[in-house]
Amino acid sequence: MTPEDWEKAALSLIAEKGVAALAVEPLARRLKITKGSFYWHFPGRDELLSAALRRWEAQDADHLQRSLKAEEQPAERLARFVWRTTRQTLTHRVYLALCAVPEDPRVGPVLKRVTSRRIDYLSDAFAELGLAAGQARRRATLLYSGYVGYLQLQAQHLVPERDEPEFDAYVEHVIDSLVARAPAASD
Repeated sequence: MTPEDWEKAALSLIAEKGVAALAVEPLARRLKITKGSFYWHFPGRDELLSAALRRWEAQDADHLQRSLKAEEQPAERLARFVWRTTRQTLTHRVYLALCAVPEDPRVGPVLKRVTSRRIDYLSDAFAELGLAAGQARRRATLLYSGYVGYLQLQAQHLVPERDEPEFDAYVEHVIDSLVARAPAASD
């Protein structure tokens, strides 16, 4: 068992049950190994949490960087962002779990950096579409707020699931409302 295995398992547990559920013994049971092997890699739970958060943040930054280098036009990148955010992936579930504890001194700074980086990405794409800097930032924040709200509603099963007929219409409506409108010329 490597430190990376522990970090991945920690992120999976956080995604399922929240940050408070992260503990060495239940994680060891889940991995079907002794908790003693944990201490070969980490002094304690807080160090595992910090390492798992670093892993999650680095992966998120890598995914975002690859999106920035995409050959697509800005409107296509924004539409792809909306489609991607409707998938209930591990990274989305981790983000939602972290949003529940922003006051945690290990979680809060990571959450702020990831959120800021994502909003900056969206803002840059809106600016490429012709929006002035202030408008681009506001539109990016609105779109990102929609993402966070969607995650909350998805967790409560209050939005259409991907296999439901209304799903595509909902996502297209979000794109039409927040991405596809022609930009205004002034800030």
